Amino acid sequence: MKRSTCLQTLSIKAAIWLVVLLMATGNPMLAQWVQTNGPYGGAVNCFAVSGTDLFVGTNTGVFLSTNNGISWSEVNPGLTLTNKSVRALAVSGTNLFAGTYGGVFRTEKDSTSWSEVNSGLTNRSVTSLAVLGTNLFVGTLDPAQVNGGVFVSTNNGTSWSEVRSGMTNSDVLSLAVSGTNLFAGTGGNGVFLSTDSGTSWSEVSSGLTGMFVKSLAVSGANIFAGTSSGAFLSTNNGTSWSEVSSGLINKNINSVVVSGTNLFAGTLNDGVFLSTDNGATWSQVNSNLTNTDVLSLAVSGSNLFAGTRRGVFVSSDDGRSWKEVNYGLTIRDIYSLAISGTNLFAGTDGGVFLSTDNGISWTTASSGMTSSSVRSLAVSGTNLYAGTFSYGVFLSTNYGISWSKTGLYNADVYSLAVSGIELYAGTSQGVFLSTNSGNSWSVVRYGLKDVFVRSLAVLGTDLFAGTRSGVFVSDNSGTSWSEVSSRSLNKDVLSLAVSSTNVFAGTPSGVSIFANLGGTWTEVNSGLTNMTVTSLAVSGANLFAGTRGSGVFHSANDGTSWREVNSGLKAMDVNSLVVSGTNLFAGTRLGGVWRRSLSELTTSVENQSNLPSSIVLEQNYPNPFYPSTTIRFTLPQSGPVSLEVFSALGEHITTLIAEDLSAGTHQTEWDAHGLPGGVYFYRLQSGASVETRSSILIK
Repeated sequence: MKRSTCLQTLSIKAAIWLVVLLMATGNPMLAQWVQTNGPYGGAVNCFAVSGTDLFVGTNTGVFLSTNNGISWSEVNPGLTLTNKSVRALAVSGTNLFAGTYGGVFRTEKDSTSWSEVNSGLTNRSVTSLAVLGTNLFVGTLDPAQVNGGVFVSTNNGTSWSEVRSGMTNSDVLSLAVSGTNLFAGTGGNGVFLSTDSGTSWSEVSSGLTGMFVKSLAVSGANIFAGTSSGAFLSTNNGTSWSEVSSGLINKNINSVVVSGTNLFAGTLNDGVFLSTDNGATWSQVNSNLTNTDVLSLAVSGSNLFAGTRRGVFVSSDDGRSWKEVNYGLTIRDIYSLAISGTNLFAGTDGGVFLSTDNGISWTTASSGMTSSSVRSLAVSGTNLYAGTFSYGVFLSTNYGISWSKTGLYNADVYSLAVSGIELYAGTSQGVFLSTNSGNSWSVVRYGLKDVFVRSLAVLGTDLFAGTRSGVFVSDNSGTSWSEVSSRSLNKDVLSLAVSSTNVFAGTPSGVSIFANLGGTWTEVNSGLTNMTVTSLAVSGANLFAGTRGSGVFHSANDGTSWREVNSGLKAMDVNSLVVSGTNLFAGTRLGGVWRRSLSELTTSVENQSNLPSSIVLEQNYPNPFYPSTTIRFTLPQSGPVSLEVFSALGEHITTLIAEDLSAGTHQTEWDAHGLPGGVYFYRLQSGASVETRSSILIK
């Protein structure tokens, strides 16, 4: 028996090395992009267990493990790009259901293909799923109290009907079943109970001081509620509740789960807590749990699983020790890439990852980093800087092995740039400067008319800043700024790059060049079939543009002409580009990191893709959102276009676009600062064609 196990292990290892070898060598007859092997991890929102099958829902779809998390495989065919943010999973008979912010999807457990099952589901922002007999229930997100609540399907999701009579709060965050009772945890009004399969509801929140109920768990006659204000217990079907939070140093509970006589709570930033006495006392159980922002918990046999911002961890000893189990759980959203020698760094929604072998393998490089959302990276000598969402800039002096906070914190950092000893951070509050490796910062934004800085670039002694209102330049280390925009430049600047004495700007209208530091910008878009340019990279005389929806384009003549270079590239939303040695790397949205040889890119001929036959309006991203979101659409032909936003009552809120646009894919950002939370509709009109979608602003 031992010999068989050993041979099996050797066989698995041989197969893995064969895959790695094939990835490393490639096929010399096939010039195309290759997806790198990772990085692994990312936010795990939910679990579902069916026998020995363990499913996880992530921001990039559903993954399956049949070996207790040792390895994972993606099971996403049929889940569209905008519906891969999976917030809930449930098993009913032979069916697996996934609740997303685009509705409900269904698949046979042994199948790998999903189908949309949303007929009658008037609110598609699904937060929770529950099975009661042959009935399937969904809870939906509805902070505006417009069209949410609970929906039921009696035919495996084929059709849905609303069941919320008596429910005074329709913002449903969690669901749980106890016998014939169905419980719903809401965002603001505690818990509701239905004893008739959702036909009618009554509030059961007496003694429940934590009214924002994010999770529910049942153990015999006991019902536990995890709230933003602690843990609560009811022993009488919710008629009354008592707080059971003694020992919980963090009362913001994302998930609760029961395993035998043990109760576990997953918290925001303080990991997992264990109670062996029905919540009377708690102890923290985080040994080797390297990410303590716990989003979800699940029990499978004798194993406890924790879904965190940085992947899955497993414990086989009731949480006393943990092990990371993320192999195959690929992170798809890559915001930024950076090179330091032979080291390739990727900034993701799951932190920073490092590859020393051109992406063949990746390792986590986020220890000490309290933020998981890394939007920008920069290298200065042996220092590596990471700009994060909400938590400012972090510094690593040992290639990502460990990180420490710099003096810039509580800031959304979208771009970083280095010039000598000067480190610049482009934020939603302007530009910040540090001359001492990030220890202290000063704001430098005098003359900067728009303080939302998406991109930075250095050319000699000049610093360029790309904003939503054009490009600005400073020749005195940011002390003062002047605008260098012109009518020919779309002022919604998404990216910047420098080549020789030229500055290039990527916008929703393509690429523009500021040649030889001249006084005007010139559009250089011939052959660029997608005008939304999100990233730029330079290698010698070669300029590369990453687009939103149409992959990568190459120009060898400063943008005078472009050609598509996408052979083999399956992820066409490109967030970032970086050159490393003889390779170009592309960090994509929902597609991970891709690699291609520069020599292939500069010599091969690619196929051109066709435009759609009618207008295509995509779901805004992110959704729900606060305070801003991106709306993307594709036009089959050029012409006048309007994009407007309306309230749920039909009131006109704002006009985002009202101009002539070229055929192709475009995007714009909607900044909803100052508006109340709720449901909003955005409408695209081009000629006689009209498309409308809904979005959710949360506060």
